[in-house]
Amino acid sequence: MASRYAFSIDLDRCIGCQACVVACGAGNELATGDTYITVSEEIRRKDNGFWGSFAHKRCFHCAEAPCVEVCPTGTLTKVDGLTAVDMAKCSACGYCTQACPFHIPNVVDNHVSKCVGCLDQVKTGGEPWCAKTCPSNAIRFGEREVILAEAKAKVAKLRERYPNAQVYGETQLGGLGLLMVLLEAPSEYGLPEAPTSSATIQTWKSVIKPASAGLTALAAGVMGLAFVFARRTHAKEHAELHAEAQAEAVVAEKPAETEENHD
Repeated sequence: MASRYAFSIDLDRCIGCQACVVACGAGNELATGDTYITVSEEIRRKDNGFWGSFAHKRCFHCAEAPCVEVCPTGTLTKVDGLTAVDMAKCSACGYCTQACPFHIPNVVDNHVSKCVGCLDQVKTGGEPWCAKTCPSNAIRFGEREVILAEAKAKVAKLRERYPNAQVYGETQLGGLGLLMVLLEAPSEYGLPEAPTSSATIQTWKSVIKPASAGLTALAAGVMGLAFVFARRTHAKEHAELHAEAQAEAVVAEKPAETEENHD
């Protein structure tokens, strides 16, 4: 049975140090200005005072990932619960950015840019850079069932101090591969209660995908005709070269003419 991995971020433990951002950028050798993770401080007025926390913006690795569904080239796929990226296939069309309800993927240097879960390291028994580096142990990574159970246990304790504490991502879009332990409602963190991109998906299924298929078929037809013409041209050139070679061989076999004697 294939593994289903997941991250969790405990926003009660997060200290906003940005260590995960730096480690992710360095470990994945991201270009200057590119990032897979953004950490920001959220401050809200609450009752007679203020409430503050940190928010993480990064790929949620949705089980029912809209970005995967609309990707026309197979760049985005699901691998062990994470949303993987094959950069070599990316056409930089931007459909994934439009489909994602969290607006996570970006197009950088003509390819999609987003967290890939450090899959290469995970497959060899390693740990993602962000989880490995987090000094407060706010970021966890492992089998989703274990990570989810830990997050639920933490929320049960938090509700003594934060009545609205909850696990975000347990069921949304088939279950997210990034679970967040929130101290308040998702809206306080700028997160949708029920993320969806149904309108974009329906547009893709009914309009863009059929059109793309038509263009692909047309392109294949044009390439097929080009191949036929090229083959005919090649055959003609080959026949002409063969004829020339035979003519040269006949000339070479003729005996040299005897020179006439001169007085």
